[in-house]
Formats: sequence, structure tokens, C-alpha cells
Amino acid sequence: MKKFPLILAISVTLLLSACAKPPAQTSTPAAGTPAASATATPEPSGDALEKLDIQALGGGACGAPSYIAYEKGFFKDHGLDVTLVSGTFETNKAGLANGNYTIANGDFQFFPSANEGLDIKIIGGLHEGCIKLVVPPGSPIKTIADLAGKNIGVDEMGGTPMAVTSVLLANNGIDPSSGVTWVPYPLDQLTVAVDKGEIDAYAAWDPYATIAEQKDNYTVLSDIATDPLFADRSCCFLYASGKQLKDNPQRVKKVYDAYLDAQKWISENPDEAAQILSDKKYVPTEDVSFLAELLKSYNYDAHHSDNASKAKEDAVYFTNELKKTGYLPNDLDSTAFIDNLFFDVNTIQ
Repeated sequence: MKKFPLILAISVTLLLSACAKPPAQTSTPAAGTPAASATATPEPSGDALEKLDIQALGGGACGAPSYIAYEKGFFKDHGLDVTLVSGTFETNKAGLANGNYTIANGDFQFFPSANEGLDIKIIGGLHEGCIKLVVPPGSPIKTIADLAGKNIGVDEMGGTPMAVTSVLLANNGIDPSSGVTWVPYPLDQLTVAVDKGEIDAYAAWDPYATIAEQKDNYTVLSDIATDPLFADRSCCFLYASGKQLKDNPQRVKKVYDAYLDAQKWISENPDEAAQILSDKKYVPTEDVSFLAELLKSYNYDAHHSDNASKAKEDAVYFTNELKKTGYLPNDLDSTAFIDNLFFDVNTIQ
């Protein structure tokens, strides 16, 4: 059995001493006050709203469901008083493990930790796309195979851009634990690191990599919205804390339903959603039409209308892909692993 890379082993150890993911920031409430939605159910009366934190403030367009559920009042409509906070992959995992976070938006980068005992459950998929692997103009790197021996920038060790790139490397004959050097930088410093010669390529969430492509003439080696290894599959899943599922399953269901409302609303109103994300500075761009096109490419409707079954199918697929990277054991039964990891919140009464 192939051993996990040291970086992921360290990640699991730290837990025992979350476009998950963007760079660390000081936890602060999101700007703005949720507005009532004309299409949502009436706000609960009589009972106090349940207070909870959701780690979402990182600047990635893939955080749109969290931002829209907050700004359009979908959390409140389901009886929740949500504060959006900042953090990292590690703080997200720790928050899920101890029950401080009810849910988290994350990708298959959570799977190795789940296999090591992290008490979480996949409860749905969110959308597709949102990550690109890019190289600067004039780079001699033309293919994924050319990345052998190179320095690759990511926003954090163990996060989704690193996991995505690891899958790409493994499928092109490169061991992601020894065949490249991973170098973490804040998302807004990745292009600067290329200019300084400290990294040769980087993987990043939208809009960062797409801005580099469109404004700085970077070349895209892989866009997971169209790359055959990732296209039409969930790039982001919704995870629930196992502790919260045991202690407060109704709260998990409320959060899940609010996210479904947000997914549906974004799929029907991508231009207005983009305007909100830009105006409230959730995503670092003032180009609303550019942001709207990104949201349209994420195919929210497919994940809203067939959330549970599609999420489970995609999770099995990415389990098999992670086995190629060495992040999961080769002998792991992928179907049984996901059967155990998945929870159907619609069974909550």
C-alpha cells in the first residue's frame, strides 16, 4: 500500500492537536445585511434564530452559494442566524470535527482525512468548475507532463487546488509527493511569485487564475470545467459535521435546504448574483459580466436538481482518482468508502 505524502500526514496530525481552502484571514462577519427573498418561504416567527458560523470568506467565486444564501436571506428563511467567517482548510476540518461548524464547502481534499477518521459526511454537491492550472506567457511548460521537477504554487498545502493538480500529475505519470515541489502563497501573491521566479506554475480558484489568463496572457494547462478528468463532476461538495448530525440533525437539514435555495437562485439569476458578489466585495473583481460568465459555467442547476445521487457518483469517481495519487490506499473499496461517507439529509424528519 502506498503511503500518504508527508504533507497530508501532517495535515491529519494538525487536526488532532474546512472555485475549503482560501488563504487565512482574521475571522470577521461578512459585509452587508441579508435581504428578504421574494421567492423564499416566510421567515420563522416566535422562535429565535439559531446562531452559527460558516467558514466562507476567502475570495473565491466558488463561495457564491454561501454568499447568496446570506445576502438573499435564505439562511434566515430557514431559521438560521449565520455569520460568515474566514479560515483555512485546517480550521475548517477542526471546526467540523469538534462541531463548531455545522457544514463546510469543500472538495475531495477532505477524503484522506475522512479515511483517517475525521467525523464528517458528504451531504450534497454544489457546482462544477472553478479551478485552473496555469503557466505564464512564454513558459517552456506546454503540458502537464512538463511539470515534472517544477515548483507549483498553491494557496495552501492540502487544499483543493493542490488536490486537483495532484490528480492531473498522477494521470500523467508524475508522483505528486516527490515529482514536484509544492510552494504555498496567498492567492493574490501567486502571480508575483511567478514574476520572482519562485514558482513555475500555479493552481488557483476563480477568479484568480482566470484573471491571469485573460489579463496577463497566462496559458491554461487545465481547466476543471472542461478537462476530461473533471468535466461535468462536482468540484465542490457540501460536508456536514458528524457531531452536528448526531446532536442537531435538524440544523444540518436547515443549512442544506438554504444552500439548495441558493443554488437554484444562482442558476436562475447569475447576473444579479455576480453583481452582489462584486458589490459586497466577496470576490475581488469589479467586472460583473466576467464574474457572471464564471457562475454560469458552474452548472448549478444540475447539482440542485439531482443533488444527492450526482454527489455520490462524483465522490466515488474522485476516490478512485485519489487512489492514483497515493493520497488514499490502493486497496480502499471506493464504493464502500463513499457509502459510509455519504449521508442523505432528506431522511431527517
